[in-house]
Amino acid sequence: MEAPAAPHSPADLELTVTSPDQMRELGRRLAKLLRAGDLVMLSGELGAGKTTLTRGLGEGLGVRGAVTSPTFVIARVHPPLGDGAPLVHVDAYRLGGGLDEMEDLDLDVSLPESVIVVEWGEGKVEELTDERLQVRIHRAVGDTTDEVRHVTVTGLGERWNTVDLSVLSA
Repeated sequence: MEAPAAPHSPADLELTVTSPDQMRELGRRLAKLLRAGDLVMLSGELGAGKTTLTRGLGEGLGVRGAVTSPTFVIARVHPPLGDGAPLVHVDAYRLGGGLDEMEDLDLDVSLPESVIVVEWGEGKVEELTDERLQVRIHRAVGDTTDEVRHVTVTGLGERWNTVDLSVLSA
């Protein structure tokens, strides 16, 4: 992975990822920055690599169970294998009603003791907390053979003001 441009602020980073293995590795590195109470919002086109990144997060957090897309179950909880926080993996793609439908998942109850990752969460989970990490994954639309992804990681809120996201590009 390479960082094509300098970060805009301590809480903003742009990366280029050239393979699914690199996307997973990015997830493993990102996991080292996460702690219970963190909300990570993932956005990107279908097939951009959101679930692949979350697999790496699960590996890095040391959670039980294979991390797969929770599209049809909406949310899946992966308990920690050790002392870490559980991973709550949510796919909000099929939810259209914003926070009302999300409230049924009780994410606000899970947030303090879990790391919550929400795919397709924009416009749906922002009210859970002002402190969140937003990860946008861009790929060439229509080109299913191109593995290159442009990833923008943005930390929002006080929690992310002092986190050095540049460790993700190592």
